[in-house]
Amino acid sequence: MKKLPLLIMSALVAGSFSTAAMAEKKMLLKTPIYYNSVLPGLGTTIKYVADNMSTLSGNSLKMKIYEPNKLVNPKEILDAVSTGKVQAGYALAGNWGGKIPAARLFSSVPFGPEAPEYLAWFYQGNGNKLHQELYDQNNLNIKVQVCGVLAPETSGWFKDEINKPEDLKGLKMRFFGLGALVMEKLGVSTVGLPGGEIFPAIEKGVIDATEFSMPAVDQRIGLKKLLKYNYFPGWHQQATLMELIINKDVWNKMSERQQSVVEHLCKSATLDALALGEAIQSPVMIQNVEQGVVNKYWSEEMLSTFKTKWEEVVDEQSAKDPAFKRIYDDLSGFRKRYDLWESNAFLPRPKPSI
Repeated sequence: MKKLPLLIMSALVAGSFSTAAMAEKKMLLKTPIYYNSVLPGLGTTIKYVADNMSTLSGNSLKMKIYEPNKLVNPKEILDAVSTGKVQAGYALAGNWGGKIPAARLFSSVPFGPEAPEYLAWFYQGNGNKLHQELYDQNNLNIKVQVCGVLAPETSGWFKDEINKPEDLKGLKMRFFGLGALVMEKLGVSTVGLPGGEIFPAIEKGVIDATEFSMPAVDQRIGLKKLLKYNYFPGWHQQATLMELIINKDVWNKMSERQQSVVEHLCKSATLDALALGEAIQSPVMIQNVEQGVVNKYWSEEMLSTFKTKWEEVVDEQSAKDPAFKRIYDDLSGFRKRYDLWESNAFLPRPKPSI
């Protein structure tokens, strides 16, 4: 059998994709987002998805992003997508922790895993499966997938140095996710605030301290203007995964190719976000120091205290929430197997240079 000339083969392949595109129903994904799109990683990643979706889908699939509160209140995104009020939404699973406590495990986990291990669990372990199952079990009409990852965060901005656990007692602090439960065990009164409300809350004395995100994101909301001490490492968020949620009826109406475009775009966006996050933090840390910020690294005593309290949180959450226990046990089992590789494959970390 003779092979077709390359030019003819290319034309046939192009024609088949063109025919597939014409056969597909054109769809618009109206997508409210939880965090402003100017925030590196937190908001820019979904712009990457939207900017590439039309081209990769042959113009059959488009995404329109709506900034926080422009279409839906950020806290209502989950329900809005599930009920079909909007086609899609972009946030952190931990944003739904008040409604689904176990969802916090799909955005960040205190004391790891870091991004490579976390993504390994999602893509090669049971992470994606358990993530979808949790939403299904809570009667959410949603298709969910990882769509971005943040580099490690800082673990807090403070007016004064924190040298011992007792120094935290009585502070009012903005804190996110499972880490907030740890801080509460140390006598901190925590509150969840969106990024735009943090600066005025500190300025007015509503809160005394805060964590928010990576240095490059914290810079955007001006924390260094009010707080002097920035603490590392972000033990509470060594990696933070973003999620794209799509109404399941909308998802099921997509062609296989359109679904594939979304899935592969999210994987590409996750890689892009990780590279960006890792590349842009050091210059900001240097600039902060030049402008009077003192970067601090937690003492062994403080890190040990945080970890001990985290283990208490795990026990308590597992005892009262079967979903939390099932997911955490699966992640822990994966991490135990991963440990053999991690402990042998990687060079030791140098001592902190702060």
